[in-house]
Amino acid sequence: MNKHLHTAIQAALKAGEAIMDVYNTSFSVTLKEDQSPVTAADKEANTIINAFLKPTNMPIISEENKQTDYTTRKSWETCWIVDPVDGTKEFVNRNGEFTVNIALVAHGIPQLGVIYVPATKTLYYANVLNKQAFKAHLNTHRTPLETVLKQAKPVKPKTNKTETILVVGSRSHMNEATLNFVEQIKTSGKKVEIVSKGSSLKFCLVAEGLADVYPRFAPTMEWDTAAGQAICNAVGVKVIAMNTRKPLQYNKENLLNSNFLVQA
Repeated sequence: MNKHLHTAIQAALKAGEAIMDVYNTSFSVTLKEDQSPVTAADKEANTIINAFLKPTNMPIISEENKQTDYTTRKSWETCWIVDPVDGTKEFVNRNGEFTVNIALVAHGIPQLGVIYVPATKTLYYANVLNKQAFKAHLNTHRTPLETVLKQAKPVKPKTNKTETILVVGSRSHMNEATLNFVEQIKTSGKKVEIVSKGSSLKFCLVAEGLADVYPRFAPTMEWDTAAGQAICNAVGVKVIAMNTRKPLQYNKENLLNSNFLVQA
């Protein structure tokens, strides 16, 4: 498993370098069929990540790949789930809050996850089976794997309860349902502070104890959440689907997630 994790880390770093090469230019933005934005960074990062992952001989579900029909996918015991640039809106707005997401899933459950923040050279990675998640601040995208592993520090969620609940909100998707959730917390006598972040960084905030809860009551796809769920699950933070009250599942027939809640 660690071999696959190391491969995913190297893929994310290499993709991150390519993403920043585009970020530092006057790139163009086009719209996909679903009207979501896409840039050269998405495509170049996807090509790089696929090149790293294909030799593992495990199939890949990526936002930028043509999706394999479920009649084939349903027989997959393991697969990679990838978002080459999670938070393309953040990328376009140049606020730095976009990530590379790579996860390995077995029987619908995340086993490992890597989230890389190219703009700050911050790396999160986790092995769920080992119950370990780590964070590393790098000097360069080309940091050798051995150095990455040495520099990384363990990630742990909050353990102390406070009167103020830190709720993670989206940069792009703060909607009425989320605001209602916040009001419910307030009626219990707690104070609420909103912590705004883009992309899969919202999972990381809860995993590393910088927030208490992340309610997501807006559409997401499996590639938006798999890596973040792996990092959270590795440190005991649950990612629960609101419709089933069970953990989010992956490689479903419909790759759209239900609403969910991330909480320790």
